[in-house]
Amino acid sequence: MSALGSMRLPRQVAAAVSERRQLDREIVRLALPALGALAADPLVSLVDTAWVGRLGADALATLGIATSILVSVFFVFNFLAYGSTPLIGAAIGRGEAGVAARFGGGAAVIAVVAGLLAMVAAIIFAPQLVDLMGADASIVNETVSYVRIRSLALPAVLLIITAHGIFRGHQDTRTPFLVTAGFNLINLILDPIFIFGLDLGVTGAAIASVTAQWAGVLWFVAIARRPEHRARLLLFRGLTWQGIRPLIGASAALVIRTGSLLAVFAIATAIASRIGKTAVGAHQVASQLWLFLALVVDALAIAGQAMIGPLLSGGRADLARQVANRLLQLGLVVGVGLGVIMALLAPVLPNLFTNDEAVLAVVDSVFWFVVIMQPLNAAVFVWDGIGVGASAFRYLAVSMVVASACAIALLLAVLPTGGELPMVWWALIVLMVVRLAAMAWWHHNGPLSARAAAASAAS
Repeated sequence: MSALGSMRLPRQVAAAVSERRQLDREIVRLALPALGALAADPLVSLVDTAWVGRLGADALATLGIATSILVSVFFVFNFLAYGSTPLIGAAIGRGEAGVAARFGGGAAVIAVVAGLLAMVAAIIFAPQLVDLMGADASIVNETVSYVRIRSLALPAVLLIITAHGIFRGHQDTRTPFLVTAGFNLINLILDPIFIFGLDLGVTGAAIASVTAQWAGVLWFVAIARRPEHRARLLLFRGLTWQGIRPLIGASAALVIRTGSLLAVFAIATAIASRIGKTAVGAHQVASQLWLFLALVVDALAIAGQAMIGPLLSGGRADLARQVANRLLQLGLVVGVGLGVIMALLAPVLPNLFTNDEAVLAVVDSVFWFVVIMQPLNAAVFVWDGIGVGASAFRYLAVSMVVASACAIALLLAVLPTGGELPMVWWALIVLMVVRLAAMAWWHHNGPLSARAAAASAAS
């Protein structure tokens, strides 16, 4: 190698290291606040689980079934965030600020209408939903009451989800984090007051959650009305079907994707409920831990949603692929780290949610599923966020339907074969493995493939 070549190599290495550090800083800037912002409704349910678990197995089973229904609603309407984020980001990347603001206004209108309809439907059909989940007769009435009270916050929850998507599209994850932290603190304070101080039990947890979520919406509205945000975030003038059609199209595909995933978790809870109250209580603890850890990794997915769209719309597939690869690397590191932390906390963590010895014994039988799945979850969730950022909505929907069908087939075999709760969690592993394979194929053959990135760099 020539002397000149030997001098260039360190400079190239230094430039690569500097570029990597800059990329990492941008990812961390978006991902860390997104970690809190993602936790809107699931974190409320996690806090409720910790407090309600002190009331016994029946109360925990009530919360488990009700939470499964409400979390299903939360995830079904995630399209309000996941659909709007890449569309707003791509519009900003093209310099079309007005289009971005109209996407925000359209998403807000959909959130209000859908929230009111979902609230009315949940209140009317709460008994049928609870019965569908296979609730034991001794907890049916209390479960129905909890669902109906929490349903009063559905318009608030959907507006919160929408606000997250709008701010993420503008690559601002800090504002949603501050709001979410604020209303979750309200819930944390009100839970023990209503549950134990006013002796309202599970009903008190529901009232505390509703109060906290509506407080969050009022906070978001106050921010959106600031002069610097009014025209930038939400624009209702000039809203047309043609203008918001891309949002509707993305929403339809994401509803199919999310609905398929929710079908798996709803059936899993229904199967656990039919195994027994102890099993569904244990499943509630394990699934809430699984969901909360998923939010930690999903923060990186949110960074992908915010970063990939503008890069692709700007013709930078090469840089988009670089961002995607780095997100996957960081995701695997986080996933392994979460697994290690969970393993170390295995002797004490379940006790934070219940002191019922029978429930704890069943939790022990599935706790290690949660631990082992963390690296797998990390890869899947980050890839999913990258796919959303690339607006690969149709592929995400089809691949999720296939993965869900595989998992549901195994779930439906649990009761006929005399299976217990661990078999339910084996089905969840199957779900994630099939999703992993599908996303790996897309990564190597889609708009972020090495061929597409090379063509982008050459142009």
